[in-house]
Amino acid sequence: MSNALDAAQAALTAEHAAVYGYGVVGGRVGRERRAEATAAYTAHRSRRDVLARAVRDLGGSPAVASAAYRLPFPVTDPAAAVRLAARLEDRIADAYSDLVRATEGAQRRDAAGALREAAVRAVRWRGGAVAFPGLAERE
Repeated sequence: MSNALDAAQAALTAEHAAVYGYGVVGGRVGRERRAEATAAYTAHRSRRDVLARAVRDLGGSPAVASAAYRLPFPVTDPAAAVRLAARLEDRIADAYSDLVRATEGAQRRDAAGALREAAVRAVRWRGGAVAFPGLAERE
């Protein structure tokens, strides 16, 4: 079960980073996409809270958020904010893909749902899809 715990911790850490990242996205994205950024921020906060409970249920102590996270590139305009949002969703999909592989039953269904949600948000932000969300080459 430690594999499930490790995967849940990794997904929790990714959710912490996504919440932080969407704070940046929301501050830079154009007005026409601000509601989308707010909805994603809220969704990631909710998923983060669910994962913290899951980690506790698996016998772990939930990872805490860092005060700040390194962004993959400067986010100085709306176009960069959109690219960051897509990148955040790709990273979340990677983490949930690992969680799907490490769990079963209800936990696996929940992780698969989170993977699907991240893939859909990534498509919306990017304007196109990848063949297998969560299974892309790791950076």
